[in-house]
This record gives sequence, structure tokens and C-alpha cells, in this order.
Amino acid sequence: MELIPQAVALLLKWFQENKRVLPWREKREPYRVWVSEIMLQQTRVEAVKEYYLNFMERFPTVEALASAKEDEVLKAWEGLGYYSRARNLLKAAKQIAKEGFPSTYDGIRGLAGVGDYTAGAISSIAFSLPRPAVDGNVLRVMTRYFADDSNIDEPATKKNFTEVLRRAYPKEAGDFCEALMELGALVCVPNGAPYCGACPWQGLCKAHLSGDEERFPVRNEKKERKIVNATVCVLERDGKYALEKRGERGLLANLYEFPFFEGEADTASFGEVIAKKKAKHIFTHIEWRMTGYLIKAHKFFPQYEWRSAEEIVSSYAIPSAFKAFTDWIR
Repeated sequence: MELIPQAVALLLKWFQENKRVLPWREKREPYRVWVSEIMLQQTRVEAVKEYYLNFMERFPTVEALASAKEDEVLKAWEGLGYYSRARNLLKAAKQIAKEGFPSTYDGIRGLAGVGDYTAGAISSIAFSLPRPAVDGNVLRVMTRYFADDSNIDEPATKKNFTEVLRRAYPKEAGDFCEALMELGALVCVPNGAPYCGACPWQGLCKAHLSGDEERFPVRNEKKERKIVNATVCVLERDGKYALEKRGERGLLANLYEFPFFEGEADTASFGEVIAKKKAKHIFTHIEWRMTGYLIKAHKFFPQYEWRSAEEIVSSYAIPSAFKAFTDWIR
């Protein structure tokens, strides 16, 4: 199984003519590429754009990031989700500030929060190394191109296509890496029919030529999400609101939230309920179905930290899971 030179040439030409203008593509400087690739992990491009620009303005160099406090970085990350990425970014920045940015695949792979895909992307884009970045999007493109029914959730499939792409890599490694990403994002899309009429590979793609595009990729059935019913209490007293810090492990670790209870809570024990609403938030494997209460607290409960709305907005990273309830404090 080989990706022929004609396919590589067609893809590179298509990319030059169709690539999106994205802020992290302005300069292929390692720090900029690294930050963008961490932000893009499990997150849509459109959602990342503004965060990336704001983050780079706040932390323009790796030294600026390395000297920041964790709460500052988390605040800059607020709403982007998967907050462990921000903590790993800070941890790796401290290492890079001391030792310099690694310029080998293994060195990049050794940074906190960097897996095979991200290491391949940074290696290719920032250093022009022939190290493929293979994720679900790329596997979808490749299995359609070859009409390959290997299960893309199996490690062996990823390993196989990584080697196929490594052998095909041209000297324009960064362009080729980004072109594959772009093809999967704009043309060879999931969830429905791909836009084969706009694809540079329509004359080469075996799935398209056989009319079987939507049969690929083959993968495991998704597991049903666990449903968690919860109560969120937004406690207010004298213009201050109660916050608590989540534990060091698990979902949203070390982030601040309004008092949160799995199941129902005794809201009357806190004070008078002023407002009530429902909201839900979907994580990868869990769905929170929340009932929120705005409560006029009858005292300052000592188990919580009490902060003004201005302090919360300016200094505390409140996860987007609680977005429906932060409206009450603005």
C-alpha cells in the first residue's frame, strides 16, 4: 500500500489554492506551532482562533508563559475546555525556557501533554521533519483513499498508515502535514457524504470510484455517555459569591466552581432561592444534567471562598460547564 507521488503533488497544489487563513499559519515558529497544536487537540478550529490570538498576546514568548502562574494560564484558557492541556503547556514551557525548544521528534514527544499526533504535527510544520501526524481525521481520509476496512480504533491501523505516510512525505513536510488536516476538515468530512467534487483525489480515491465513501472509516461503536444528575448552587451574600475548588484528580481537576452536588441538594439550608434553571454539559464520556439555583445565602459558609463578581470574572477560571449559571453573577 503506497501513496503515489501524483497524489502527493495533487494534494500540495490543492492546499496552496484552498488553505484557510489561520493565525498560527502566519509564522511556523516552534512556540506558535506548539501552542496552536495543543489548543487544537479535540477542539474545533473556529473555537480556537480567538483563544489563540488572546493567548499569544498575553504570553508572546515561551519565557513569558514559563514565568506565569498557573491561575493566570487557566484564566487565559477559560472556556476552551480540557484544562489539563493548559497545565501541561505551562509545565513544558518551564522545561523549554531552560533547555530550548527540542528540534527532534523524540524531544518534542517528551514534552508534557504531547502525544504521537501532536509531536508529528510540530515536527513536520515547525521543523520540516518527515514525521506524520495521524489522527482520526487523517485515518478517515486514508481509509477512503485506499478503501481500507481496517478498524481505525485499532493501534495497528494507525501504525500502518503512519508508515505509509512517512514513506510518501515530500520535502514540503509542513505543507503536506497541514494539507492532510485541511482535506479532512474541509472536504473528506465525517457525518454524512464527503464533498468529493472538491477533492483533489477524486480520480484516485478507491472509495469514491466505487461509490462507497460513506462506508469508511470502520470503527468501534461509540459507548453511551454516563448521565450524572447534579445540583449547582450559586450562593450570594453582600455582593460576594461562593466558590469551591475541585479536587486534584478527575474531571475539571483543580478548577473553581459554584457549590456542586451530585443528585439533589438541600437548597433551603443555604438560604432563599431567587431563581432556578436547568442546563446540561456534555463531556467525552459523561453528560451533566444540572439544576441550578441562585440563592440569597443567610450567612457566609466557611467551607467556601467568597469573591465579588469582578474578582471572579477577572481572576478565576470557571469552566464552561457552568456558563449557564455565570450569567447570574454578571
